[in-house]
Amino acid sequence: MTGTLPGAHMREELHTQPRTWATAADLTAEQRTLPAAGARIAVVGCGTSWFMAQSYAALRESSGQGETDAFAASEAFVDRGYDAVVALTRSGTTTEVLELVDRIKGRVPTIGVIGDASSPLVSLVDEAILLPFADEQSVVQTRFATTALALFRAALGHDLTAAIADATAVLTEADDDADLREAEQYTFLGRGWTIGLAHEAALKLRESSQSWTESYPSMDYRHGPIAIAAPGRVTWHFGDAPEGLADQVSATGARFEHRAIDPMADLVRLHRVALDRALSRGLDPDQPRNLTRSVILDA
Repeated sequence: MTGTLPGAHMREELHTQPRTWATAADLTAEQRTLPAAGARIAVVGCGTSWFMAQSYAALRESSGQGETDAFAASEAFVDRGYDAVVALTRSGTTTEVLELVDRIKGRVPTIGVIGDASSPLVSLVDEAILLPFADEQSVVQTRFATTALALFRAALGHDLTAAIADATAVLTEADDDADLREAEQYTFLGRGWTIGLAHEAALKLRESSQSWTESYPSMDYRHGPIAIAAPGRVTWHFGDAPEGLADQVSATGARFEHRAIDPMADLVRLHRVALDRALSRGLDPDQPRNLTRSVILDA
């Protein structure tokens, strides 16, 4: 990354998301490689990939495709008679994912959804779905995560036309919302499959700009977390919000941020805020503090 401007990779990668989503939507053979309807499966990942696994699991199960559990790879209970395990990882080198797949090899069919086609996970899984066109140079993930989720959504029968259009519109908007970018604190909320997006949004802003962020299922927010809502802070909701929540947040003086667009496109909007907030603080989200592209643990 030497010689590039701070955040240059993240900017390029987040702006290509509509294109990579369209590519993923056309990968019909890869979509058929994912577990068929009726299969009982687990989806595993670490960090961002875990949150995308949560969204996929909620979408798959709520649409009647079969029981679907999502686990952090380090905490996965996969010895439960699953028909398959889907391992999601950008690098294919994350220690916890490799150890898990190696442990169940030959006992549970494994499918890897991987960004780096040269990674060791490719030869370890039974089936590999490769998304090299969505791989990234920035440590902070944007397009790989959402492109994998686009693939999952397309495999479940979602038409991504509106999502792609919404993301394209978000990326062409003028960036003039200083109050949103400079807030003191952010809480992200979602329901169903967008809970994973809320967790990912909180992580993204925390990683890139060292900001105070939290995330919750939206119905649980009023069971305590709303206590920190105050003027100068933001509560950001992905997808349809529970009735009355906007008024309750506004009564605290906090800003209730919600837009009636595809939630994945709204995550792209958050990516822009995260990038701009990081740069305004003199930070480089391509090389965030204490983080690396892949967590590789010593034996």
